[in-house]
Amino acid sequence: MELSIGEMALIAVAIVVLFGPDKLPQIARDLGAGVRKMRGAVEDIKTEIMKETDNPVSEIKREIEKVKDAAKDFNPMKDIEKDIVNEPSATNEPPKLKPADDDTYEGPVSR
Repeated sequence: MELSIGEMALIAVAIVVLFGPDKLPQIARDLGAGVRKMRGAVEDIKTEIMKETDNPVSEIKREIEKVKDAAKDFNPMKDIEKDIVNEPSATNEPPKLKPADDDTYEGPVSR
């Protein structure tokens, strides 16, 4: 809600006519006090909302840190190297050839 200068002047003239120039300072003080109370109430609400929303954010941040710590120790290459090193000695079988490398592979037989 935006007021132009003309509209504000019209409101000021209406207030002076309705209440008189004697009560104008008291009305201004009361209006200022009301605005201050409203701002204080809005600030209290903002503070309360921030307190309530801060807890879930903190929990999420802690969970993210836990995941980061777990990811620091994760090394997939280490597991692959173990599998490669342990696999031939465990089975004592020759490695299987791929069909493209096997000269004796005839492919699927159709009848």
